[in-house]
Parts: sequence; structure tokens; C-alpha cells
Amino acid sequence: MTPRQLQQRRVLWRQWSRKLKKLFPEAKCALNFSNDWELMVAVQLSAQCTDKMVNRVTPALFQKYKKLEDYVQTDPREFEQDIFRTGFYRNKTRNILAAAKMVKEKFRGKIPKTMAEILTIPGVARKTANVVLGNAHGVVEGIAVDTHVKRMARVLDLSDEKTPEKIERDLMQIIPRKQWFEATYLLIEYGRANRNLK
Repeated sequence: MTPRQLQQRRVLWRQWSRKLKKLFPEAKCALNFSNDWELMVAVQLSAQCTDKMVNRVTPALFQKYKKLEDYVQTDPREFEQDIFRTGFYRNKTRNILAAAKMVKEKFRGKIPKTMAEILTIPGVARKTANVVLGNAHGVVEGIAVDTHVKRMARVLDLSDEKTPEKIERDLMQIIPRKQWFEATYLLIEYGRANRNLK
């Protein structure tokens, strides 16, 4: 991105952010959870799956697996059946159960508060890390780039990049740091409301 492009895109974001705040004054994480570990599970389940579907699956899941220990001790085949409707259930089972083990053993049952530590957890890349750190601990290290944010960044001419990492880097240069957390959910809501925009 050239310095001129950067400047233009900062102005563009200011205009969009005003519009988006009016459109979505309540923009926030749409996943349902009641503690930090449930948030981690819900975010991992949301990969390649809608938040709506995850919210259909998690009430029974969180009722069945009440504590971190329950995830550590469960049979993977049984867990696969419990999350089957979220898709990619084998991969998600492997990651979530390995994450439970690591959180219990390495982090004493608590979700870590730093980007460096949380990225060591199985199944956690920057998108998941940003969502969990922001919602669990109020720690904002970046912008969560999901499918909606990825698409909207290009539609709104905020980035020409194709990978989530590079799009996030662009957005972090354009959007003021104090707006990073909010920007994630404004872009997600706008993306949900405008699925036809490519």
C-alpha cells in the first residue's frame, strides 16, 4: 500500500465507520457462551460454519460438557457426533480436545491473555485469537478477519490483499487502534447483511 493509498483508505474508513455505527449500533460477537473456555470452543466451531448453526449446537454441548475436565476426558468419537452439524467435525474435535488438554496442563485451566501464548493452542490462528482475547480479556492485539471481514475489506476498498494475515495488516494500518475491536463486528454485521456484495 502506497502512502497515498493509506491516506485515502483512512479517510474512507472514517466515512464507513460512521455509516456502520448508525446501521449496527449493537454490533458484537454473535456467539453464545458463558465463560472463556466456552467462547474458545464456540469460536473454533465457527470455522467454516455460521454463528447461527454454532449457537444451535452449543446449548446441548455446553450442558453435556460443563467443565474443561469434561473435554479432556471425553471420547473423541462421541464428541465428533456432538459437533457433527458444524462441519469439519473430525478436525474440530482433534483441535478442541487437544486445546482443552493444553489449557488444563500448560495454562492451569485459564485461557491465556497474550497473543503469543494463545497462538500455541491447537486450532488457534489469529482470527480465533483476536476474538477470544478481545471478548474474554478485553485484550485487543488486532482485527479478526473471518470470511465477512475478508470480503468486506475488498468490497469497501480497504485492502487489495487475499490472505487473512495480509488483510489484517492492512486494516490495522487504516483503522485507529481504539476501533479495532469494534471494527471487526461492524464489518461482520455489514457482511452478513450484504451477502450478495462481492
